[in-house]
Amino acid sequence: MPSGLTKEEINRKLLHGLAVFLPMGIFYGSQLTGQTQLIVSIFFTILFLFSLVIDLIRLKAASVESFFSRYFGSMMRDTEKTQLTGATYVMGGSAICSWIALYGLKGTACVLVALTLFILGDAIAALVGKAIGRIKVGDKTLEGSIGCFVFGVLFSLLVFPILPGFQDAWGGPFSIPQIIFISASVSLLELFSIRVGILTLNDNLYVPAVVSLLAIFVF
Repeated sequence: MPSGLTKEEINRKLLHGLAVFLPMGIFYGSQLTGQTQLIVSIFFTILFLFSLVIDLIRLKAASVESFFSRYFGSMMRDTEKTQLTGATYVMGGSAICSWIALYGLKGTACVLVALTLFILGDAIAALVGKAIGRIKVGDKTLEGSIGCFVFGVLFSLLVFPILPGFQDAWGGPFSIPQIIFISASVSLLELFSIRVGILTLNDNLYVPAVVSLLAIFVF
């Protein structure tokens, strides 16, 4: 196995990829449950708060931390043992996106695209970067970012157009310029971390929201 690409990292990203059910839930949740989009947003916010509380308890209670270390320790990064996990940040980003979806049908479509491409593209970027990455950009790699972009373009071409209701919500066919713009936005924002003073923002929290807003206002 290539240097840096471990079994634990692969398992972590496979688990991370399961979060693709979150954007699907935001897009189809109202239709499947018969509830309003506002109720869907409230539900996702509650999920995030639940995840946050569990994470905070883990950081404070040794017995809970021991449980997490025993069953999930191999997939946790060293920083996550003393900070919030990536899963909680993903839930936070999804909750923010669920409120952006209140913009209307176009909002739900933009959130579906942005959040899906980020969740899966981030996993691809990490795996490609650890497998063949050579050109470092901070703690990430240019090769990983290119992998994220290529994946985004291919996934957008092959999957989104055939999803039930997507083109109606988007307002027509998903064009090549739109696909390139959104895929490039995801890969670039994923590559370059945003710092506020000494604090580096977690990309799981803001990238899907920023790309969703860009998609809404550009298209």
